[in-house]
Amino acid sequence: MAPFTVLHVCMGNICRSPMAERLLDRAVRDRAPQAGDLVRSVSAGTGGWHEGEEMNPPAARQVRARNGTPDGFAARKLRGDFLDDADLILTATADQYDYVVALRPDAAGRTFVLGEFGRLLASVPPGDLPTADVYARGVAIVEAAERLRAGEPAQPGDDLDDPWGRGDQTFQRVGDEIEDTTVPFAALLLP
Repeated sequence: MAPFTVLHVCMGNICRSPMAERLLDRAVRDRAPQAGDLVRSVSAGTGGWHEGEEMNPPAARQVRARNGTPDGFAARKLRGDFLDDADLILTATADQYDYVVALRPDAAGRTFVLGEFGRLLASVPPGDLPTADVYARGVAIVEAAERLRAGEPAQPGDDLDDPWGRGDQTFQRVGDEIEDTTVPFAALLLP
C-alpha cells in the first residue's frame, strides 16, 4: 500500500518547507518508529532557483536541534505530479496555497496553509477517525479539516514568515510554528 504523502510547499524549498518536511518526519518517527513506511513527508518550492541545493544552514540547524536530520536534502521545484501524488499539501503562505490551487484546482480540498491546518486539527474528533489503517486515517483527517474549514480562507496569522536571510531567532520561531502543526498532526495520525 502507498504511504500517506504530505507535500510541504514554500517559495525556494530551502527554509520553511524542508524544515516542515523533516520535522513532520521526526514527529512521525517519535510516535511510531516503524511508521516511516506508512507516512511520507516531502517538499518543493514554487520557484526553481535553488534546485539541487542543500537546506539553508539556519534551517538545518533548527532541524538538528529538534532531533531531525537535514542529511540528503536537495531542493526541488514544484511540479504537477508532486501535487497529484500528495494526500495532503501544506503551504507556508496563503499566496502559495493560491499557486497550488491555480496549478491543480482539484487539489483545493487537500491543500491548506500550514497554520490553518494546525488550527483546524484541534477540532477534528479523534473518535470519528478509522483506527486500523494509517492511510485511511490520514485521508479522514484531511476530509474533516476541509469540512471544518467550511470554505473560509486562511487567516493572516496562519502564514509562516519567510526566515531567509534573517537570524537564528527567526528560524527558531518558524520551527516552533511548524511543530505547532506537525506534532499534533503526527499524534492524531498515529494515536
